Amino acid sequence: MSGIHVLALIALPDATLAALRRDYTLHYHPDGVDAEALHLQFDAAAIRAVVTNGSTGLSDAQMAALPALEIVCAFGAGYENVDVTAAMRRSIVVTHAPGANAATVADHAMGLLLALARGYAPLTEAVRAGRWHTSRAERHTLSGARLGIVGMGRIGRLIAARAQGFDVTLGYHGRQPHADAPGRYYASAVELASASDFLVIACNGGPATRHLIDRDVLRALGADGYVVNVSRGSVLDTQALIDALADGAIAGAGLDVIDTEPEVPSALLEHPGVLVTPHIAGRSPASWIAQRDALLASLSQHFAHAPVEFKVLTA
Repeated sequence: MSGIHVLALIALPDATLAALRRDYTLHYHPDGVDAEALHLQFDAAAIRAVVTNGSTGLSDAQMAALPALEIVCAFGAGYENVDVTAAMRRSIVVTHAPGANAATVADHAMGLLLALARGYAPLTEAVRAGRWHTSRAERHTLSGARLGIVGMGRIGRLIAARAQGFDVTLGYHGRQPHADAPGRYYASAVELASASDFLVIACNGGPATRHLIDRDVLRALGADGYVVNVSRGSVLDTQALIDALADGAIAGAGLDVIDTEPEVPSALLEHPGVLVTPHIAGRSPASWIAQRDALLASLSQHFAHAPVEFKVLTA
């Protein structure tokens, strides 16, 4: 299948690039290419597959600039910025890798929760600055705390399973309750925040959840509360978070994603109760292998005219 042209619009691990270059003619543009520039970069009419992710996505206009496009593969679980409606209208298959990085994201969320509660980063800085004796005040702990999870999908359930080892009281919010989900269901994010000491955002991104965690939710969380976001930056209103931190309305935040990323507001970087990681919650050797295998399987199945296992079925 080396004659099949594949366009990658995101940065990919070396092993994934090697596999794509082995099996296909790869056009690698890790910083993306807009619709107007597509025809200037290469022979757009030759591209039959695009590799992207939920953050970068693929627009209707970009699809229109690729007349031979047959399949769009999201590297990872998210595909919120892929115009699935446009793809279906154009008979273009859309795939993703559901669950491939869920365990790694759940681990990362737990790490942020522990680090925030116990103050690992500011306490390390205090010791480095010679403030051993003056920095030994009591800290919050997860044990016995109230944990709210926004989104009880694969990642949310894995976070819940890990958290139960800390004997937490679990609550969750989503579009609807699940009979088999752990914890109590709350009909709104505000109600969940009011009943939580720690709030973890693990829902899907996209227009439906944009700024779901807003000023009201953060203030309901309270002055001793912490929020952790391992979903998409768009779900948490950044300005509302900055204001809540400045006013002491919440204690702190752990952010793997920010809606302005990779730019991070100085108000967040300078706050002692904020931890920021560079959108790496889902990155581990195991998750990248799983995402690579899902990507290669989707391409292989499609071009062999076989059923595509990870095909997105609805817009």
